[in-house]
Amino acid sequence: MEMKKRINLELRNRAPEEVTELVLDNCLCVNGEIEGLNDTFKKLEFLSMANVELSSLARLPSLNKLRKLELSDNIISGGLEVLAEKCPNLTYLNLSGNKIKDLSTVEALTEMKMTKTKRKMKLVHQKAMRRRRRTRRRRKRRRRRRRQAQNWEREKRKWASPT
Repeated sequence: MEMKKRINLELRNRAPEEVTELVLDNCLCVNGEIEGLNDTFKKLEFLSMANVELSSLARLPSLNKLRKLELSDNIISGGLEVLAEKCPNLTYLNLSGNKIKDLSTVEALTEMKMTKTKRKMKLVHQKAMRRRRRTRRRRKRRRRRRRQAQNWEREKRKWASPT
């Protein structure tokens, strides 16, 4: 289902000015951009767009009251400075499962965090990156142990076999 149609379904005969939560998970966005979401959603506090194949936040409207934004499992790789401009009250952001490779793309968000000393922005992406590093280390350790065990078995066979 396309994003515009999904927004119309989620409105449930309400005006966009009244909506405080909007869940658009698993719908399709055309060309990797946001469609159907505009400045009329003035009271929107929670927006979830998980797994919608979103690659750009350029068409994100100005959402001054937005506090929680869920953008997990998309193909976003940059352009996060838009969030600092258009969502000034953002306190929770989930970017896990995106194509962000290093933390330099998230720098604009950390600057936004510093200007708002009372708010603590949670960057779930950083936690996910740490988790990925941990799992990589574990896999390397397992491989190393497996190789050591295989080598040990070979050596045992060599010594045990009569020559």
